[in-house]
Amino acid sequence: MDDYDMECSRSSKRRRVNGNVHDASRYSSPDELAASSDHDASHLRRTSTTIRRESAEFRRRSYTTSTSEEESPDELDHTIHRFYRGGRGRARTFPPSISSRAESLHTPRLRSPPEKRNVYNQYREKSVLKGHRKGVAAVKFSPDGRCIASCSADATIRIWETPSGKQLHILEGHLAGISTIAWSPDSRTLASGSDDKSIRLWDISTGKPYPHPLLGHHNYIYSLAFSPKGNMLVSGSYDEAVFVWDVRTGGVMRSLPAHSDPVGGVDFVRDGTLIVSCAGDGLIRIWDTATGQCLRTLVHEDNAPVTSVRFSPNGKFVLAWTLDSCVRLWNYVEGRCVKTYQGHRNETFSLSGAFGVYGGGDQAFTVSGNEDGDIIIWDVVSKNILQRLSGHNSAVLGVDTFPAHDLLASGGLDGTVRVWETVEINEMKNENEEIN
Repeated sequence: MDDYDMECSRSSKRRRVNGNVHDASRYSSPDELAASSDHDASHLRRTSTTIRRESAEFRRRSYTTSTSEEESPDELDHTIHRFYRGGRGRARTFPPSISSRAESLHTPRLRSPPEKRNVYNQYREKSVLKGHRKGVAAVKFSPDGRCIASCSADATIRIWETPSGKQLHILEGHLAGISTIAWSPDSRTLASGSDDKSIRLWDISTGKPYPHPLLGHHNYIYSLAFSPKGNMLVSGSYDEAVFVWDVRTGGVMRSLPAHSDPVGGVDFVRDGTLIVSCAGDGLIRIWDTATGQCLRTLVHEDNAPVTSVRFSPNGKFVLAWTLDSCVRLWNYVEGRCVKTYQGHRNETFSLSGAFGVYGGGDQAFTVSGNEDGDIIIWDVVSKNILQRLSGHNSAVLGVDTFPAHDLLASGGLDGTVRVWETVEINEMKNENEEIN
């Protein structure tokens, strides 16, 4: 396969920004509503902007509010223990402000546990799943961990059994490359977004699509996310819009006038009350799900195009991938970038990743793909690189985690899906001794 045919068709995740060109072929591609409540404007520190357009390049913006990064080594110490612990709460009335809302998602500071050594167990390749004929744009574990879904520029989705790597289904129906997939919370339904401008829902038990696709976007669909209750789906598209869909009826509940460039990523916060979106205009926006109001706009002083976003599991932070080879962690309540992770290359493609845990669940990491073909894992607090995983022979576009079983999955332009598992240090020592 020549360059895995990624340049021969509208490939998923080819959101390419090169020089002075910004066109679809080079930048294409990863709760129910509670009662509305008024949001006191005095609680929202809105960023004022002065916008000026410059020809043949991404739109640049100057901001009156300082957006420079402030590093704080202890910023995350009191939240690390809550990255994965605790389930989603019941639906509730929205708090009056974004700050009080985020605080409600965050557990008060816990007493420091007894000092102990938190060991990071290395990941190693468990299996290589082959079948896609072109590059893999995204991989996702089902919420129950039983399956892995992968989507590709070959216009198919493949469902794999996690323990064995056996292929269970090939989902066919889209007419062009598929950029994004999302699992429903009950693991029974998969949503997919394609360059054919449609969103399809699939019954995983049968491998068949639901009768009617979700239609409304006017261009390629780049990103999808289910709400925690599974009754809503949010989508982001090259048409610069963010749609919130009613999964049951298939209709658009709300259209958000989100950005002035293609929308690269969307996500729901863990209780479904907030949506985050990002775009090539360099902006990250936080939205009220119920009202569609923009509560916060985040922008880094470098104003690099933002290609992917996701909320942290505790709902307090947003992780963002940008085309300046950085992954940034934002405290969206304060509008401040608190951590920047570097060491990978990301200048051309839309990459994505996930959060994970180690040290018995007491420490958190973030993981990302890399255009150089490996996978980078950083400690969330220290920003140190914990490990580089090698195996793919081309850019790694999508990475996902299943922390309950210490598993990673990755997909890349080489057309393969790779599953990674942790190895106990003692086991690794024994293997090394046998080799020597």
